[in-house]
Amino acid sequence: MNDKPAVTVRDDPERGVFLALLDDGTEAGGAYYERSGDVVSFDHTEVPSELEGQGVGSALARGALDTVRARGERIVVKCPFIRAYLERHPEYQDLRADRG
Repeated sequence: MNDKPAVTVRDDPERGVFLALLDDGTEAGGAYYERSGDVVSFDHTEVPSELEGQGVGSALARGALDTVRARGERIVVKCPFIRAYLERHPEYQDLRADRG
């Protein structure tokens, strides 16, 4: 199956996570964070093993970073997945509060 699942990203601030949601509303992963003022510190990202390699993680990272940008916030990256995503997508580097 080569079709990538459609993913919607939604912020759940009470849980401190950007959620990846499939079309049927199923949670398909999360980018966990802590917020301090206008800085979002990404700590950990999870995608179920059965969905790995299907673009869910990338859609999650993109949606979370686009949301942060739209809100005028900055990021600190502790999560290896988000760090790797930023290396592949330099257009998001300007969001980093942990870089000069």
